[in-house]
Amino acid sequence: MWRSVLLAALITVGSAAPAAAQEPKAAAVICNRHCEPRDPALAPDQRQAVTVDLAGRRIALLIDDTDSMGWATTDRGAAGDEVWLDRSFDGGQTWASGSRLGATAVPAGRTGWRTMMFNVDDWANRGIGALRACGKPAGQQAIACTAWARSTWNAWDRRTAAATALMQFYDQGTGLFRTTGWWNSANALNAVIDNIRVSGMDSYRYAVANTYDRNRTAHLGEFRNDYLDDTGWWGLAWIAAYDLTGDARYLNTARIGADHLAAYWDSTCGGGVWWHVSRNYKNAVTNELYIHLNAALHNRMSGDTVYRQRAVAGWQWFAASGMINGSRLINDGLTADCRNNGQPAWTYNQGVILDGLVEMHRATGDATLLTRARDLADASTTAESLNPGGILREPCEGGDCGVDGPSFKGIYTRGLGGLNAVSSGRYDAYLRRQADSAHARSRTSLNTYGLRWAGPFDRADAARQQSALDLLNAAPG
Repeated sequence: MWRSVLLAALITVGSAAPAAAQEPKAAAVICNRHCEPRDPALAPDQRQAVTVDLAGRRIALLIDDTDSMGWATTDRGAAGDEVWLDRSFDGGQTWASGSRLGATAVPAGRTGWRTMMFNVDDWANRGIGALRACGKPAGQQAIACTAWARSTWNAWDRRTAAATALMQFYDQGTGLFRTTGWWNSANALNAVIDNIRVSGMDSYRYAVANTYDRNRTAHLGEFRNDYLDDTGWWGLAWIAAYDLTGDARYLNTARIGADHLAAYWDSTCGGGVWWHVSRNYKNAVTNELYIHLNAALHNRMSGDTVYRQRAVAGWQWFAASGMINGSRLINDGLTADCRNNGQPAWTYNQGVILDGLVEMHRATGDATLLTRARDLADASTTAESLNPGGILREPCEGGDCGVDGPSFKGIYTRGLGGLNAVSSGRYDAYLRRQADSAHARSRTSLNTYGLRWAGPFDRADAARQQSALDLLNAAPG
């Protein structure tokens, strides 16, 4: 079950876009490898990233990937045509109002011209930038801008490019991800941590401590919340942070979260944890998170018996609860009289349990747990209802998935990837097919991904990007 939250509208990138609010904390003159502005003739390489046409003119953004700088050009025009750059530090949502970096005009006797080079990013301030080229024909009011694009700095393959695109949504002031909610930010941070592990790119490690320090006292403190599934998501994020850093404070916070969940286990429906502190619903995802988190804690705590016992009891109850239907898919939760409520089989419900069973196997040595996990994964990877045409699709994609639904598929592939790692690549082909489709059909020039992995791209936000990053982290290659 998911909760819809108002999603802030994104500024559409394209021609004739209005000037936006000031970009956050960007230096007037940025010095990375080189200070700006810089003559494009000094660029060791150049790549035409994106173009747009207006009134017969071709406006282009060129990128020097070696130095992570870019410049704008215009050609097929006339003297007086204007050309400039816009720069954004939040994925093209806002940019410096009226800045027109390098603004210049085509000189007399020429049909084309170019700006000076400017830095894409602001390394000193951890500003992850994007550029676009804009132009205006002489004597006309019309303006056209290319799509946003950036260099291959921290983006040398699909995984690292997706991680950098996700970090464009990261707000260093709040330690959360813009455009999405509290629990989604836990998953976004988890995806970034996983990317560090998988790709070896350590550039965004700073986000772990920053998020922790800025949010430790939020809500009920120690990342606990009235929604018990939110607490579970943050607990798993801090397990990932502990695995990355070895910092015991993250493990302790995960333990506090698990104890918070355990306080809401009771005998209603024979057991299980409630979804909310009001004790009004027992659902799949909260109990899957309970199993996963407790098993993960046991596996990281020498001499533990409490968390192992909770995980075992959680799985025994869950397996018998009736939420796993006759098609071996997991529905959302239970009715008031403790029956499967028949609500949608959200993809994340199919995925969290896989990671949980992998941790359970590690905790107990029981090989039947992996057999059961593979049985569930075989069902979800082949179900036509979830994979029309072979590409994973959330049940809500025919309508509105709100702010929560876009996170689900990434969580599913994260869980499937965890099982795949102990299954001799059994799901390699499936995960690669999803990644190839999303990369080819649902991606922008800024390496942001949309909701539908079969395409077309709809819009960018942190939840959509987290899902794509989880997928690319899990997929082989």
